[in-house]
Amino acid sequence: MHGKEDDVVVLLTPERLSSYDRVTGSRSRALRLYAWNMRASSSVLELTGIVEVVARNAMDRELCRWSERRHSSRSWFDHVPLDRQGSADLAKARSRAARHGGAEVHGRVLAELSFGFWRYLVESRYLTAFWTPALHRAFPAGPADILTRQRKVRARMQQLHFVRNRAAHHEPIHQRDLHRDHSDAIELLGWINPVAAEWATEVASLPAVLDARPSP
Repeated sequence: MHGKEDDVVVLLTPERLSSYDRVTGSRSRALRLYAWNMRASSSVLELTGIVEVVARNAMDRELCRWSERRHSSRSWFDHVPLDRQGSADLAKARSRAARHGGAEVHGRVLAELSFGFWRYLVESRYLTAFWTPALHRAFPAGPADILTRQRKVRARMQQLHFVRNRAAHHEPIHQRDLHRDHSDAIELLGWINPVAAEWATEVASLPAVLDARPSP
């Protein structure tokens, strides 16, 4: 068995396994924790995927309404005052969505925008441009004070974006408080629509994976 474990360590690299070795103190237990980390990462991507789609659609709805009020057009892509990076991200998304030709399809552009794009739209730099006139309405069940709501939505989206990227790039997440990440995701979904939180609670696999974490 040790021969196979040694081969696996070479394939994964000792550097990649170092955080698991420190926690477990055993090569066999480190590999079991690494395997569990992969399952936890899959569950994190599942949960943050739900958050991304639900939040994206809610925010898009409010930006469409904002654009219609301000510019008599529901297509907000041409009217949002984004910073340089945001403008570049939107331009790339529109370009990718149009790669097959034809008229621009709103939903295709949305699908090309990353979770990071939406997470940055709730930052303080866009407080007067987006949050106050539009985006606070995407989270109607959040804290009553819209500035407090912005801070709490920003904090949760920031953390969920961070752990999503860690999971997507196969990085260790076994030392994070994943119970807190799960709670934050469900709470954020509930601020958008309680039904979203209820459904995510029913289908998300993360709690079961956390219960099955191997002993150190």
